[in-house]
Amino acid sequence: MTAAIFHSAPAIGPAPSMAPAERGFVTGGVRLLLRLEGFAAFAAALAIYWQNDFSWLVFALFFLAPDIAMLAYLAGPRAGAFGYNAAHTYISPLALALLGLFGGVPFAGAGGLIWIAHIGLDRALGYGLKYPTAFGDTHLSGVGRR
Repeated sequence: MTAAIFHSAPAIGPAPSMAPAERGFVTGGVRLLLRLEGFAAFAAALAIYWQNDFSWLVFALFFLAPDIAMLAYLAGPRAGAFGYNAAHTYISPLALALLGLFGGVPFAGAGGLIWIAHIGLDRALGYGLKYPTAFGDTHLSGVGRR
């Protein structure tokens, strides 16, 4: 079991004949729950952003900033997945938002909330964390393979 967790997928990607769950993609009700969870994070970040009266112009300017991490794909799919995933997990934006909201650093709070909203909307739309096989291989689905 432990070996399966650390097994890296072949460079050519998962076998197309395998079921989505066997390829590492969630399906069915679990996929729907993860997408709803993403929408909830997006909505909560928007509500907290609005409640704190932060600038919507700043929101619009920085909303897509986490996608700059896609440039890591220029170094190959493994580096790309690492860079993209580092910018698309909730760990750093939650820490940034908490620092801002409870540590008296408003611009950090605004930045963290914008980042959380971005990740949440990505998840709600079905864009998940990337596998190192190809950009379209995510934990939510094989993007573009429906």
